[in-house]
Amino acid sequence: MKPTQDDVLGYFDTLSNWGRWGDDDELGTLNHITDDVRRAAAQAVRHGRSVSCGWEVAVPAEMERSTNACPCAAEMPGAEHMPTAFHNDRRWGFSNERLGIFFHGNTITHLDSPCHIFWDGKMYNGRSHSLVDADTGSAWAAVTAAANGIVTRGVLLDVAAVRDVPWLEAGEGVFPEDLEAAERRQGVRVQPGDAVLLRTGYGRARHESGPSGGIEQAGWHASCLPWLHERGVALIGADTPQDVQPSGYDDVLMPVHAVSLVAMGLWMLDNCDLELCATTAAELGQWDFQLAVAPVRFAGTSGSPVNPIATF
Repeated sequence: MKPTQDDVLGYFDTLSNWGRWGDDDELGTLNHITDDVRRAAAQAVRHGRSVSCGWEVAVPAEMERSTNACPCAAEMPGAEHMPTAFHNDRRWGFSNERLGIFFHGNTITHLDSPCHIFWDGKMYNGRSHSLVDADTGSAWAAVTAAANGIVTRGVLLDVAAVRDVPWLEAGEGVFPEDLEAAERRQGVRVQPGDAVLLRTGYGRARHESGPSGGIEQAGWHASCLPWLHERGVALIGADTPQDVQPSGYDDVLMPVHAVSLVAMGLWMLDNCDLELCATTAAELGQWDFQLAVAPVRFAGTSGSPVNPIATF
């Protein structure tokens, strides 16, 4: 039974982790990843094969790019101010880049930290949106809270395979019964501290036809939120930007984003490419793996482009 809009709005209270790990906690559900969980995740490496769960970023299509190539470094502007040895070696040159990127959205694989979303002007653990400054970024629950990286057991739940379709159509939601059907099919069970990666099959469609470019998409339905909370999930990812769109709720545009990041402190991996992960899992008969996510330590930012690595 689908929750009503009032039920979903109630999740901000019933699923809240505010204060659970202390009033100054910025990690949220990453607290589920204990030392024991990380050690156990290492045991999921049974074949030694690693695969990327991220999309290649098209440069310059998805980034502003300025590249400089200098065949002889001794002739570059400003070389006259360099030490003598710099001038004497005339055989080496270099290239470098200046890149600008807007990684939130529907194409680039990225990590969302809790300060990415506000609800009624509040961030995770009750902090005010005013802690986000235009010049310095967020002073609360920024991506640097995960500076030590996210290393845990990952579980891929292939809902497209459960439904026996190449991909879910835009607007199709994934429900708790789909998640449990995937567990049964794959012989795996989500445990506390796990990262759960949801395959809707959109990655296959994107490989075949390119990004959809629309705002409608398959993804998690809000009814999955209590399930994720009960299981103690530390991180969720999907091959779409998470929320099924339209959400089905007039007053809650992105309930999975809002409840997860603001109330639960549940971090997110948006726009994963899970196709190679899925084919590898099927080939090996193994649907859990060690997942490693290392965000760039951009001070005060609400996330980071990432290349999640699954090692089987």
